This record gives sequence, structure tokens and C-alpha cells, in this order.
Amino acid sequence: MNNIEQKLLEKIADLHKIPSGAFNLRKNGESNMRNTTKDIEIISKKNKSGIDIIVKPNVKNKSVHIPVIITVGGLHDLVYNDFYIGHDADVVIVAGCGIHNKTCNTSQHDGIHTFHIEENARVKYIEKHVGEGNGSGGKILNPVTKIIMNKNSYMEMETLQLEGVTSTIRKTNAKLYDGATLHIQENILTTDSQSAKTIFKVDLIGKNSSIEVVSHSVAKNNSYQEFRSNLIGKNQCFGHVECDGIILDSARIVSTPMIDAIDSNASLVHEAAIGKIAGDELIKLMTLGLSKEEAENTIIQGFLLG
Repeated sequence: MNNIEQKLLEKIADLHKIPSGAFNLRKNGESNMRNTTKDIEIISKKNKSGIDIIVKPNVKNKSVHIPVIITVGGLHDLVYNDFYIGHDADVVIVAGCGIHNKTCNTSQHDGIHTFHIEENARVKYIEKHVGEGNGSGGKILNPVTKIIMNKNSYMEMETLQLEGVTSTIRKTNAKLYDGATLHIQENILTTDSQSAKTIFKVDLIGKNSSIEVVSHSVAKNNSYQEFRSNLIGKNQCFGHVECDGIILDSARIVSTPMIDAIDSNASLVHEAAIGKIAGDELIKLMTLGLSKEEAENTIIQGFLLG
């Protein structure tokens, strides 16, 4: 790998070298490197582009990396990845896509990820998206995540989109059965004239299923963000959505909640707050010697990255 590719991998997957465990690297529309283990199999699909990631039952404390990098212009990459998480398994999955585009032609990656999570299994899923390169061509990322959670399963999903992605539409659809728990933390930064749309739809089907979504977004310059969520409670369940946004300059953020308690024992909550950075926060940092821009960036980094 060259220096640009290595830096992309570091940004999206925290990889400074090829991992020793299970991994699949997709580069410019093709599978480039792969390693499978006795606990985690990675198999190419036969009828379309993509892979099956099979985590065997009772596997504990294992991880798998499946990053995607694009370093050419004019590529539209579409991939279908299915994750089969066995009964009582515990695994960390590190995904993400980085586009480095220095051309005038748009490059795009659409990843369709489907999770089949069996009873009592636990998954932590980390997905980072980065766009870079000084070309005028677009850097577009459209992830679709489908999640099926069986009895007493658990999933934690962390998504981070850093500066540089021209446009993104992020769709997440989940079905939760008895005792299943899903936690989602989303962090998005847009600048210039970039746009980002997030759409969540969660069916709380099983008794004592629960979902928590926390979205932190920052929109700067003339960028636009839209957040839509739809929680449907079909049993005794709990759902909570929190959408917090910071706007600067002439940016815009729109939040549209929908909650539907089909069962009278469903408890569903949505909270949204959008505003500018508080003036007293800026003043406090500026008295320490920071410029206004440095103070704003410090607050934004803390808000997005904790």
C-alpha cells in the first residue's frame, strides 16, 4: 500500500498495519486482501459483489476488520455484506470507508450491510467515513444497515462521519425481538455545501426489547443535515431517541421524529435540540488564548468525539 492508502486505513479503521485476525480489505471496487480464521469465516458472494462474514457460535473476544478504500475518480462501488453472528458469540466489527479523490469525477461507495444476530450474541460495530482529496469530484457515501436481533441479543453501533464527505444518505432499519437491546451513537460533521441525511426505522417487536439512539451533528458554512427517526413499539418495550445539533454560519439542520406506540405498554421518547455554540463557552476558551476559530473547533471536537 502507498502512503495515501495507509493513511486512509488509519483514519477509518485505526489500522497501522495489516491485522493478525480476520479481515477483508476492499480497494477500488475489488477485494484486495483477506484473512479468515477458525472462529470467523469471510466468504465471497457468488451472485453479487460482497462478502459473508460468519462468526461461529460461542466465539468470545474476537474482532474482524472490513475497511473499504477508494483512491480513484469516477468509481461507483456497490457491495452487499451479510454478517451472521452465532449464538452466544461476542465480537467487535470494524468497518468504514475512506475516499481520496483528486480528480474532477465523482466517486461513490454504497455499502448494504445486513446483520443476523442470534440469541444471546453481542456485537460492537464501528463504522467511520472519511472524504479527502483536492479534486472537484464528489465523494459520496450511502450506507444501508439492516439489523435483525434475536432473543436477548445486544448490539452497539458507533458511526462517525468526519469532514470531507460531499453527500451521504444513511439508512438504518432494525427489527428487535424479545429482550434484544440496540444502542446507536451517531456523529456527523458537514462543511461547505455538503449534505447528510440520516433515516432510522426500528420495529420493537419483542417483549422487553429496547433501542437508544443518540445523534450528535455539527453543520458549518452552507451545509445541510436532515435527521429522521421512526420508532414503532409493538410490544412492551422502550425506545429513546436524542438528536442534538450545532449550527454555524448559514448551515441548516432539520430533525423529524416519529414514534408509534401500537402496544399500550410501549414507552417511546424523542428529544431534539438544535442551536449555536453558547457564547460563554467561546469566551471561556478565548480567555485562555485561543482564537474564535480555535475555540469553536475545540468545542466541536469535544461534542463529536467526547
